[in-house]
Amino acid sequence: MKESDRYVKIVERSEVDQCYVGGSPGLMLGGCHGDNQQIVFQELCEIIEEMIELYHREGKPLPPSTAGRDLANTLNVG
Repeated sequence: MKESDRYVKIVERSEVDQCYVGGSPGLMLGGCHGDNQQIVFQELCEIIEEMIELYHREGKPLPPSTAGRDLANTLNVG
C-alpha cells in the first residue's frame, strides 16, 4: 500500500465554478480543478504524492489517515 492510499480523494462537480474540484480533506487545503473528472483525479493523486514527499523532506509527521473511516456512510445526503 502506498502512503497516499491513507488519504481520501474527493472529486466533485462545482456548479458555482462550473468545473470539477478535487481535494483531500485532512491532508491539505485547496486542491485542483478542471473540466475533465478523470484528469482532475489524476492531478489530485499527483498533488497528494507531492504533499507527502514535502512532509518527509521537511521532517514533519504526516496528518492522521482519512481513508477507511467509512465516509460514504457518514455524509449527510438528502
